[in-house]
Amino acid sequence: MNKRTDTIKSLFTAPQSNPLSADNAPAALPRVSSGSVRSLKDSFSEVERENEDLRERIASGAVIAQIDPLLIDPSPLADRFRDHDDSSFEALKQSIAQRGQEVPILIREHPEIKGRYQSAYGHRRVRATRELGIPVKAILRSLSDEALVVAQGLENAPREDLSFIERATFAMHIEDAGHSRSVVQDALSIDRAEASKLLAVARSVPTDVIHAIGKASKVGRGRWQSFAELIKDAAALKRVRAVIAEAKFAERETDARFLAAFSAASRPSRAGTSKPSEEKPVFSASGDRIARVRHAERELKLTIDKNVSTTFAAFLVDQLPALFDAFSKTGEGQETTEA
Repeated sequence: MNKRTDTIKSLFTAPQSNPLSADNAPAALPRVSSGSVRSLKDSFSEVERENEDLRERIASGAVIAQIDPLLIDPSPLADRFRDHDDSSFEALKQSIAQRGQEVPILIREHPEIKGRYQSAYGHRRVRATRELGIPVKAILRSLSDEALVVAQGLENAPREDLSFIERATFAMHIEDAGHSRSVVQDALSIDRAEASKLLAVARSVPTDVIHAIGKASKVGRGRWQSFAELIKDAAALKRVRAVIAEAKFAERETDARFLAAFSAASRPSRAGTSKPSEEKPVFSASGDRIARVRHAERELKLTIDKNVSTTFAAFLVDQLPALFDAFSKTGEGQETTEA
C-alpha cells in the first residue's frame, strides 16, 4: 500500500480493537499469554487501545448513530453483485436478529437529498435491518466522493468472497464515475499494473454477459482474461449469448455458468460461419494457451504451443478415435454424418 493510500485511509479510518471487515462478526480476540503479570499487562493494553479508539473517533468527528435504514441509499458505485444464493445474507440477518448488530456501517449525508444518507459500506447490514424493521448502527462522517469510494474499497478489499470480476467491475465503475486511475489503486489496494488488468477485463466482457454469469467466486484472473480474448470474435460472443439465453443457464450455480459460457466461446464455429483464414487460440481450463486453430476452406489446422509438453501431441493423437466416436453420438455429429 503506498503512502497516498495510508494518508487517505487515515482521514476516515481509526484503529479499532475489532476491525470492520466482517458484516456482523468482530475479529477473534488475540491469544493471551500465560502468566498473571503478562495477562494483566495485556488487559491494560486492551483498555488503552479502546480508549485511544474512542479519542480518535471523537477527534475525527465520527458519530455513531441509530439510523432508519429506509433513509439510507447505497453508494453510487456498486462493488459486489447481488448473489442468487441468499443463504449467507439470511445467516447475517439471523445473527443481527439474535445478537444485535455488532459492527456499525459507514455513512455520509446524501450530497443531493436533504435528510437522507449514503452508505460507504455495510449495504447488507442496511438490507437486513430494513427487513427486520430495526434501526441500523452507523458511523456518520463527512466524506468526499473520493473518500467514500476509497473507504468502500478498503473495507471490501480484504474479503475473500469478493471475486475477481466483482473487483474488476468495481474498478470500472470508479473510473467511469470520473475518478483517476490512482483512486482505483487506492480503493482496491493494488498497483497500476493490476488496475490495468482488472479494467481491461471489465471493459472487454459485455455487461449483460458479466451479470448473467454472476460473481464466479472460483474463477480467477487467468480464465477471465482468456474468456475476454475469446469473445473478441463476434461468432464466439454470439454463441455465448445464445447459451445465456437458455432457460437452464440461470438455474446453474455461478461458477458453472462461467464454465458454460467459456465452453461456448471456445467451441469452434460450424463450417462456413467464420472467416477461412481466421486463427483462434485454444485455452486450458486454468486459462493457459495450449494451442492455435486455423480454419481453411476444407480443413482445420491445430498447432500445439511450444510451451506445452511434447507428449501431449502423442496423447491427443491416441485419443482422437475415442473423441470422434463420442462426437458422432451427439446431435451435431449425427447431422454431419447424415449430410
